[in-house]
Amino acid sequence: MTIRVLLVDDQPLIRMGLAMILTDAGDIEVVGEADDGAGGLAQFRALAPDVTLLDIRMPVMDGIEATRRIMATDPTARVLVLTTYDTDDNAYAALRAGASGFVLKDAPVPELVQAVRAVADGHAAVAPRVTRLLLDTYARRLPRPADATPVAVLTAREREVLGLVARGLTNAEIADELTVSELTVKTHVSAVLGKLALRNRVAAVIWAYDHGLG
Repeated sequence: MTIRVLLVDDQPLIRMGLAMILTDAGDIEVVGEADDGAGGLAQFRALAPDVTLLDIRMPVMDGIEATRRIMATDPTARVLVLTTYDTDDNAYAALRAGASGFVLKDAPVPELVQAVRAVADGHAAVAPRVTRLLLDTYARRLPRPADATPVAVLTAREREVLGLVARGLTNAEIADELTVSELTVKTHVSAVLGKLALRNRVAAVIWAYDHGLG
C-alpha cells in the first residue's frame, strides 16, 4: 500500500529534498506541498493524506498551530513534525497538539522513512522515554487540557500498566515488573488505548501524566 504524504515546509529546497527521499523509498508518494501552516491545513483538507510531515517553525501559521487545527479537523489524522532538537518545548507542544511524533531535520534517511511508515501504521515516532522527559521538563509551561474521561474506566491492572507505560517502560520491561507475559501486557495496553480513545503509547504517556498516573 502506498503511503500518501503531504509536505509542509517554508523552504523550497528542503521540501524538494524531502520529496526526493520519500519518493525513493518506493512505498511513499508525495501528494501535495505547502510553504506554511495555513497552506498545509488547506491542503490537508483537500487531499486527506495518510501522513502530514510539517516543519515547526514557519510563517503565517507555525507547525504547532497547524497540527492543532489538523487534529481538530480530523482527530484520526497522523502528523509527523520536523524539529531541530528532540528535547525542546516545541517538540513537546507538537505532541500535546496531537502529533504522532517528531523527527530531527538532520536525521539519517532511513530514520526519516521509518518514522513516516510508523506514523502511517498508527504507531508513535518517538520513544515513550523521550515523551516522559519532555513532560517532566516542559509540561508546567503549558496548561493541561480538560478531559472528561475518568480514570475509573480502567481496571486496577490497566491503571498499573498505564503508569508503567508513562514511566517509559517497554512491554518486555513491564512484563518483568509485573511477572506476567509480554502478550498479557500487550493486551492490557491495547485495552487502555481503546478505552481512552488514544492513538498510541505517546498519547498514553501524556494522558497518564495529565491524570496523575505518571
